[in-house]
Amino acid sequence: MRRATADGLRVRVVGAGHSFTPIARTDDVLVSLDGLTGIEAVDDASGRVRVRAGTRLFDLNPRLDARGLAMPNLGDIAYQSVAGAISTSTHGTGLGFQSIAAGVVGLRLVVGDGSVVVLDDDNDPDLRDVAQVGLGALGIVTEVTLQCVPVFNLHAVEEILPIDEVVTSFDGWADTTDHVEFFWMPHTGFAQVKRNMRTTDTPPPARDLRHSMRRRWKRFKNKELLENVAFGAMNHLGRLQPSVIPRLNGLVFEKGGRAEYLTTSYEVFASERRVRFYEMEYAVPREDGLEAFNRVRALIDTLDRPISFPIEFRILGGDEIPLSTAAGRDSCFIAVHVFRGTPYDQYFRGVEAIMDDYNGRPHWGKLHFQDADVLADRYPQWSRFQAARDRLDPTRRFTNDYLDRVLGP
Repeated sequence: MRRATADGLRVRVVGAGHSFTPIARTDDVLVSLDGLTGIEAVDDASGRVRVRAGTRLFDLNPRLDARGLAMPNLGDIAYQSVAGAISTSTHGTGLGFQSIAAGVVGLRLVVGDGSVVVLDDDNDPDLRDVAQVGLGALGIVTEVTLQCVPVFNLHAVEEILPIDEVVTSFDGWADTTDHVEFFWMPHTGFAQVKRNMRTTDTPPPARDLRHSMRRRWKRFKNKELLENVAFGAMNHLGRLQPSVIPRLNGLVFEKGGRAEYLTTSYEVFASERRVRFYEMEYAVPREDGLEAFNRVRALIDTLDRPISFPIEFRILGGDEIPLSTAAGRDSCFIAVHVFRGTPYDQYFRGVEAIMDDYNGRPHWGKLHFQDADVLADRYPQWSRFQAARDRLDPTRRFTNDYLDRVLGP
């Protein structure tokens, strides 16, 4: 940072490179956190864990589990670095829970002049709370202290249901189920529903080897063969011949069936995602979520091209982090995708126009077309974040074209 400042260069930081936006792009200095990994310290009494910022979530979770700890909530993939996940407001699902960043109780930053700033309960906790979601615009996050919880398992039920039944039942599920989400497959009348309940019960022992193998095969079939291998093949075919997409979509869920199992929380929360795609995601107030979703369903019927990827619908409790997409309100999240190499402009712009009617907030790491003039009105504590940015990076060392667009120059 001192060298970059002396040379008048801008600096961006990349974690796992999972973001779809150019949030990490720069023509000057790009800092990778790939070598800054591992757990620094664990306080078993408080459940607080200090982690180097480049640690990938898929590496961190088993290590926490070995210490009898877990992250309270996770998204549906675990490829991101810890710093990248919190900086872009990555989240999971569950009305009684919050985003990953809400579990941050301490941060260590290298700021624009090369100095180190420590933020925790004893050192500027107000600034710490702002920096929990920083978009890499406040400095280089080098360490994160996470508030973890005692290890827990999830009792998971995954099944295919009629989409109209899912929409009617979702609010009730959200109020009574720890973690719930669904994936509606466009051009079909069905959705995959995932409902997870937290438990300290241990997985039941297999009655015999054959039973154990059948249970593992069923889970492997749902998770790997259907969600990755077969789904990928269908998308390649659909890209070549779009007219067959509606028929192929029906086949995806036709063979899905129902799966029920109990295992470690992080193994349930996150799934392998090997089929490449482009994604847009919006957060809207909980009370508007299902209406917005139904409007997206109607939009799909008007598009020039069929859609081969499911729409994901999740729900999350609100928080008070200034740039969290759930700031100040319980939120529903609607994520839309297209297969890699597929035109998405008409679809994504159409979805964004719908979300604008509900003061929707785009995921910071996923595709969208908004700018600071629009976004400033959608975040009640926008000025609080800008004040922190002026304090920590007054010369805008940590910016690029994307941040100039979404945060202002």
